[in-house]
Formats: sequence, C-alpha cells, structure tokens
Amino acid sequence: SFDPHAARERLEALPWVRSATVERRLPGTVYVNLAERQPMALWQLEGRLQVIDSEGTVIAGARPDRFATLTLVVGEDAPEHVSSLIRMLAGEPELARQVVAAVRVGGRRWNLKLKGDIEVKLPELAAETAWARLARLVRDDKLFEHDVALVDLRLPDRMVVRTTRGELPALPSETEGRST
Repeated sequence: SFDPHAARERLEALPWVRSATVERRLPGTVYVNLAERQPMALWQLEGRLQVIDSEGTVIAGARPDRFATLTLVVGEDAPEHVSSLIRMLAGEPELARQVVAAVRVGGRRWNLKLKGDIEVKLPELAAETAWARLARLVRDDKLFEHDVALVDLRLPDRMVVRTTRGELPALPSETEGRST
C-alpha cells in the first residue's frame, strides 16, 4: 500500500529538499535518496532577509542569522542571477572576500559594495572581464590604497574612479586616458 510517488512529492515539498528519489525494493525495502538545497546567498527585498540556494529558490524556514557569512544580494530579480554572480566573484577570490553586498540594478547589472565603503559599478555585458580587470588593478597597482570611493567599470574602454578626497590615484599604463 506504499506509494513511492506520493512519498517523493511530500519529501520535495520540504524546504531543504531540492529533489528526492523514492523506490520500492521488494520484498520490504524503501530506498530514499535526497538532494539537499545548498545555501548560496542572503537575499534582501523590501527590508526582509531570506536564504536562497544556487537556483534562486528561497529556503523557507532557514534563519538568515545562521548564514551571515553568505553574500548579501539585493533586488527583485537578484535570486535568478545569483549563481552567475557567485561564479564571477569566485574567479577572483581575494577580491571577492571584500564584497559586502551586491545590488541588482535595473534588472540588468550589479553594483557591488566592498569593505571600506567602496562601490563598484559593473557593466551589463562582460561583467566577468571587468571583475578580473578590477582584481588586477587592486592586486598589481594597489588601487584601493588610494581612498577610493567609487570604481565605475560600465564603459568597456575606460574606468572612472572617484576618491573620497577628490584626489586622483596614479592610474596604470593599461588605462591611459584623460583625467576628468
């Protein structure tokens, strides 16, 4: 009288279960295999924090305070894009450790908030390339040692840097251009 399909549906209705397999193995064994949801980020929308997995699914009942080390993402469509964001950040782990929050802008791109109150505006297209470029500038040219408040990477042929004191840092030769 055991219904494996009904059991699978009940298991998959649990918040932490991503998928389940339930099989009857005669004469008297039930085999259950569960795939658990893995917390990927904290999602903030309208002042409310929720834990989401790599697919952007809210893990109901998960307490955000237990996952305070996860990246905070903000914005209505942030969960749908969190997987690609986390993958991009992981490409430069040293710089990724400085990310405090990622804000989805206009359903198209990300603004990152970094430690030290630095804002980074990533482009809509080729964000990975811009992120790698920023990491190279931080690592090789010590960009963040200059009271930087904002780095705008939205334009592919230039970078805009704003400092807290209004002084421009010496830019590396790869980004030759005019100071404005």
